[in-house]
Amino acid sequence: MLADVMLSEQVHADLRDAIMRGGHAPGAPLKPQDLAKAHGVSLAVVREALVRLVGDGLADRLPNRGFAVPEFTDRRWQDIAEARLAVEPVVLRMAVERGDLDWETRVRAAHHRLARTPPFDGGEHYTEAWAEAHRLFHRTLLEGCGNDTLLETFDRMWTASELARRFSARRNAGRDHVAEHRRLEEAALARDAGAAVAVLEQHLALTASGLVEQT
Repeated sequence: MLADVMLSEQVHADLRDAIMRGGHAPGAPLKPQDLAKAHGVSLAVVREALVRLVGDGLADRLPNRGFAVPEFTDRRWQDIAEARLAVEPVVLRMAVERGDLDWETRVRAAHHRLARTPPFDGGEHYTEAWAEAHRLFHRTLLEGCGNDTLLETFDRMWTASELARRFSARRNAGRDHVAEHRRLEEAALARDAGAAVAVLEQHLALTASGLVEQT
């Protein structure tokens, strides 16, 4: 039993990485039999991994049709954007009000890493390094709230929106990510919750608009 759990965790990690890197296209079926053969594991192990991917927001469970990578649709990303706009500003306000000196230090460090990480390496899609620095900055900003349940909710929403970004986010000459993140850091560390929330809401709205335009 323990061996199956460990195998399921490994298959889950491998599939998660493959989906995020574009190894499985949007809408592509995730067939348990094929995956079990490819990974050299049982169907039960693969099914457990796929169920976890559904929980991550990286797979859909289709009635009578098994599993598939989420498709790109305006409605899906609008729903994710709506959820993020409803949750993240509230959590950020809590973080600004509750965060301690250690939180401030980590926010500053996370922003420094993001600002110093090139978003592109010659291609049109964001690099893995920038994507991780971006996630870490937004996650660190919210960690000051001290509520693990809210942070877990953020993690799931982030993964779902990041999947869209990995496939569709391209250079946008009209958007200044550096300035947006700098304003967000400055407002949070100035303990101006109202300003931080306003900046975040604008930031999320621009991201949502960009994703919908490119689906």
